[in-house]
Amino acid sequence: MKIFQSGSFARKVKKLRPDEKKKLDLVIRKVIGNPEIGTEKKGDLKGVFIYKFKLQNLEYLLAYRLIKNETLELIMLGPHENYYRKLKGHMK
Repeated sequence: MKIFQSGSFARKVKKLRPDEKKKLDLVIRKVIGNPEIGTEKKGDLKGVFIYKFKLQNLEYLLAYRLIKNETLELIMLGPHENYYRKLKGHMK
């Protein structure tokens, strides 16, 4: 499976501490192992999956989508606050 990351995802990961990056790597491996693990969104975000996980006592959300069951695109990462508003803006 090929994995791509968006620019906003890469910038957010760059700001994480090493221990947070390790936790994120485990989460990404879990998503790769079972891409259906996240919740698929409806409406404007149809086709986008959201996986929720804890990172330093904050709930973080990972947005991704599958392209033809061969490619995983990591779209956005961030805390829950205003996440969906930012994601909709990013998708347009």
